[in-house]
Amino acid sequence: MASPLARLTADEIIAARALLEAEGLVTETTRFPYLGLEEPPKAEVLARKESDPIDRRVRAVLLDLATGDARTVIASLTRGAIDRVDAVTGGRPPVLMEEFPAVEEIVKADPRFTEAMGRRGVTDLDLVRVAPLSAGDYGIEGESGRRMLRALMFLQNRPDDHCWAHPIDGVVAYVDVIARKVTEFHDHEDLPIPAEEGNFDRPASLRDTQKPIEITQPEGASFTVTDDVVEWENWRFRIGFDAREGLTLHQLSFAGRPLVYRASIAEMVVAYGDPSPTRFWQNYFDAGEYLLGQSTNSLSLGCDCLGEIHYFDAVLADGDGRPKVIENAICLHEEDHGILWKHTDIFTGSEEVRRQRRLVISFFLTVGNYDYGFYWYLYLDGAIQLEVKATGILFTSAHVEGGRHAAHVAPGLAAAFHQHLYCARLDMTVDGTANSIAEHEVERVPIGPGNRYGNAFTYKVTPLRTESEAVRDADPVSGRAWHITNPGSLNRLGRPVGYVLLPDARPPLLAAEGASIRGRAAFAGHHLWVTQYDPDERFPAGEFVNQSPPGQGLPAFIAGDRPLEEQDLVVWHAFGATHFPRPEDWPVMPVDTCGFILKPVGFFDTNPTLDVPASGTEACHAD
Repeated sequence: MASPLARLTADEIIAARALLEAEGLVTETTRFPYLGLEEPPKAEVLARKESDPIDRRVRAVLLDLATGDARTVIASLTRGAIDRVDAVTGGRPPVLMEEFPAVEEIVKADPRFTEAMGRRGVTDLDLVRVAPLSAGDYGIEGESGRRMLRALMFLQNRPDDHCWAHPIDGVVAYVDVIARKVTEFHDHEDLPIPAEEGNFDRPASLRDTQKPIEITQPEGASFTVTDDVVEWENWRFRIGFDAREGLTLHQLSFAGRPLVYRASIAEMVVAYGDPSPTRFWQNYFDAGEYLLGQSTNSLSLGCDCLGEIHYFDAVLADGDGRPKVIENAICLHEEDHGILWKHTDIFTGSEEVRRQRRLVISFFLTVGNYDYGFYWYLYLDGAIQLEVKATGILFTSAHVEGGRHAAHVAPGLAAAFHQHLYCARLDMTVDGTANSIAEHEVERVPIGPGNRYGNAFTYKVTPLRTESEAVRDADPVSGRAWHITNPGSLNRLGRPVGYVLLPDARPPLLAAEGASIRGRAAFAGHHLWVTQYDPDERFPAGEFVNQSPPGQGLPAFIAGDRPLEEQDLVVWHAFGATHFPRPEDWPVMPVDTCGFILKPVGFFDTNPTLDVPASGTEACHAD
């Protein structure tokens, strides 16, 4: 095994389960909500020599379905030893895939469900779909210490009918999945079940106006892949994949210079704004509660990806701790991206143009009704971009005339206002690990001495010296951005080399102060957090998000207010979209995008793409 960051193999997952079983940690009622690689500390990896031995370790979260007890185990596959066993505290392990059908079975066995359906004229209970949804933490009496899910119901007209068009609104069940019983069943309001179908996959007709677009690379791709290490143009990095985070990128460097040690989406929350008694609790952490990696799609050539594609399969542990393969989980390709640079000079007659291209590393996943694509782009000029593509189906409810918290999207059908908020964890190494961060924003200069005509403007720089100072919000009016620099590495102008984080500055979490979701998803309340690197600080909402209390994750990480100047820094960037659904988003939503860009600023001494050749035709340049 050439790298301690290499992804777990199927054989290693089998060995991990066997070790845990041999140590008496696995019984017939044990399930594996999570099993993944326990990455070594950053300093250890960076100091490692090729010949140094590797201690392959795993982290497993074990849940006993008989008792609800859960624990985290760190084990060494290399040494065949258990290094640590800790009880799970501060929340519950993530939702298991097998709990999805279990919740429907539990709810349908409750006589209150049958009575509620009967009052609404629903007689074929086999056509009722029960959605198992994370419960959050609302201090509801009797829920402390229990593993809870909540359930809303939808109706199908027949087995192939998309049930999201027919919410059975006003009814909600609270389910203890360990005791396998409904602890509370609420029938708040008898609202009409919307009748119109939303079967987007069976259109009445298809247009015949589109001519083929062919994307070809007759000489093959420009990148190489060796043991998950990708090299393309000046870029080099390692592909990773985790059951919780999905795609991870490791040790990104440009022309041999380190930029980012590890990049991932460490958490995301979908926060709904419907305060009704049926739905006030609707807030989902798709990474910490449902696991992005476990929800990943297998991608198809010609549908999900176009061009000269390299696919990576993902090998994960299932709920029984055994390996499962998601084929074509990650798509790698390069694509044209328009003009890189161009100039026609009026004095020399020179006409030069170069085309930009980018490397795309992506994966797509489905969590319940929504689908998300995460696209990392690497550019010829050293820029790094993340674009998130949200699509899928709106979470629906019955339309109530005069309602202020949901949009009317179809006859009798509504969809609540909500937010999709993500948190990128960017473990920075800009020319090394001794980095600093500062806030840059524009500054108007008043008319006066030195600015007689009022045309001047400049920018101001505010160093973010401690963790508490680095909790910041984007501001599009001031063009606020954050520069990560290395004061110990200077460019030819004598300035620290750096990268700038350019946010898209949409609203952060909109829930009120004191709301349960604001305490649990504190990371989403601000666009920027910066911490000193700590290998145990991995997730912005904490290790165990399911039914978690407030204050975990980033608020706890920055409590010590550690210094940030010339330190090993982790930049946490929260971003996302606020969704006021449109009729055009039904019955399936066109892709909506959000994201951010990291751009070099003084990292290079000049434009690093002057050596990019013209695009194979003499018309692209003049001698």
